[in-house]
Amino acid sequence: MSGVRVLDLSAYIAGPYGCTLLADMGADVIKVEPPGGDNLRKYPSTLEAESRAFLGVNRSKRGIALDLKQPEGLAALLTLVDGADVLVHNFRPGVPERLGIGYQQLRARRPGLVYCAVTGYGDGGPMKDNAGYDQVLQTFTGICALQGAAGGPPEIVYGSVVDYYAAALLAGGVSAALVERGRSGQGQYVGVSLLRSALAMQSARFVWAEGEPRAIGRDMRSGGITGIHPAGEGYLYLSANTPHFWRTLCERTGLTELADDPRYDSVRKRAEQAEVLVPLLRGALALKSAREWERVFGADVPCAAARTVEDMFDHPQVLAENMVATLQHPALGTYRGFAEAVRFGNASPAAPFGAPAYGQHSDEVLAAHGYTPEEIARLRGLGVLA
Repeated sequence: MSGVRVLDLSAYIAGPYGCTLLADMGADVIKVEPPGGDNLRKYPSTLEAESRAFLGVNRSKRGIALDLKQPEGLAALLTLVDGADVLVHNFRPGVPERLGIGYQQLRARRPGLVYCAVTGYGDGGPMKDNAGYDQVLQTFTGICALQGAAGGPPEIVYGSVVDYYAAALLAGGVSAALVERGRSGQGQYVGVSLLRSALAMQSARFVWAEGEPRAIGRDMRSGGITGIHPAGEGYLYLSANTPHFWRTLCERTGLTELADDPRYDSVRKRAEQAEVLVPLLRGALALKSAREWERVFGADVPCAAARTVEDMFDHPQVLAENMVATLQHPALGTYRGFAEAVRFGNASPAAPFGAPAYGQHSDEVLAAHGYTPEEIARLRGLGVLA
């Protein structure tokens, strides 16, 4: 995406990380923040200089801070729009129009602009004005109900999974719109919502055949043998859904008599007989640590010892795939973070760089768009620019 310029007016995770994925692919992303900055900067963090979440979500962007509610700030943004290919925001429906940056308003100014709006519930419908957040949409769409134990209370899936999936949809949608623009010369509106993301994530559950009752099993968990089990030390996730994996699991845990037992010769039967099988399996697993069992099973039984995210920074598989980069930040200094979400065979990935400090590139960005030092100083004196 070298040569593609993206204006990121969004905050929190979904919009910003979608723009980061575009930056990973070479786009020049300019993060435009309001006075005080993206609210993600204010999230709790054990880092003093900057929010850990902000750093992780906003790599490889230049940052400028503008007050769009002031005429001079809006004028500066419109100057940036004149040189942009993509604009992304996560304002609630109606807010962009009041600011003067709605889709139709900017389309009239720059017909080739790809305009992406990230919303909670979409552009229309009775809930379009509701504030949408990751865990709100998890709860609303049934993710939490299915995450919890059967008959138990709903449980949140931590890690902002709906936001991050929406970010992937954003990157894909914007990329497709740019391809279409290459054919027609025209930009278009791209709508991404957390509601769409939360339901898209559940496509395997979100199927209701004609004649089926409402109360029907929709969970994708195999149950029984498949799951996390305690080992002699630590915990081990095992999946033995195929006949080959089941037989290998039985052989290497010393439970060979179970491999050909017709009572356990399918995933469904093993799930139904979990009360019999799980104690036998866990008794065998207690003889070795989780990481020892990883070595015993190797590539022949899908498994993983439970680790922390800190283990990933130095794991040989992660390093072999070039997923860790050393980045610089003006206040924090050096830090390691994720890089290269997608690998391409015919092009080197864009070199990642650290998330911007608040207003770090304001002068640089405006100067590149024709502003003189005197004009930049004037905007700063008016409180329009940080």
